[in-house]
Amino acid sequence: MSQALPPEPRFYELSERLEAYANTGYTFSDTAESPGPGLASYLRIAARDPARAATAVRQIDQLLSVGLFSDEVAEDVEDLPHIRPPAGTSVEDCLRVAREHLNRFLQAPSQVPLMNPQNNWEWNERFPELSQLLGAYFHQDFFSFYDSRDDALDEYVAEVLPENRAQAAQELGELMAMVTSDQELHTAADALGLSLLPPEGMSLRQWLELLRHRITAP
Repeated sequence: MSQALPPEPRFYELSERLEAYANTGYTFSDTAESPGPGLASYLRIAARDPARAATAVRQIDQLLSVGLFSDEVAEDVEDLPHIRPPAGTSVEDCLRVAREHLNRFLQAPSQVPLMNPQNNWEWNERFPELSQLLGAYFHQDFFSFYDSRDDALDEYVAEVLPENRAQAAQELGELMAMVTSDQELHTAADALGLSLLPPEGMSLRQWLELLRHRITAP
């Protein structure tokens, strides 16, 4: 009999939103007029799936309705990223400000300014399957597990479902179309977990293009 999956955390989407703040300094920097870098990062991701923002609003409402320091949610709150409020404000105040920005966003999701990801969290949220490929198979301990890049790639192809490989290939194409400079491509690949130089004589772009073809080859 298969083992039941553990229940999803109560505030799973709020946790993701706070991770965006964690990647931009662990502070709430939103004002009533404009979102700070963390929330702006989250909104760019939510623009691709506005239902995430709606879930975040509901979870903020749930948390505020019982109170941040209620015993009812103490364990759930402890598991959330701890983000510092500005002097003279509370975390609850900051959540209310963020909630207003999320509600404005939900009224017009297409109005979010287009911009390439600005931090590691956003790169990984934007390219989740590519993050799995690079971060799980070409990581910093690569040489403890594989003799060559081909070995790692063969294992990826053998282990991952065809639809996930197709998604990773699509994301590779999107990444290389989005990022035109070699410097930003290296920054993106590093954020996505790549800790390996491309093969000798190949640029990173050439090697990623090779990966893209290999993972979808029959």
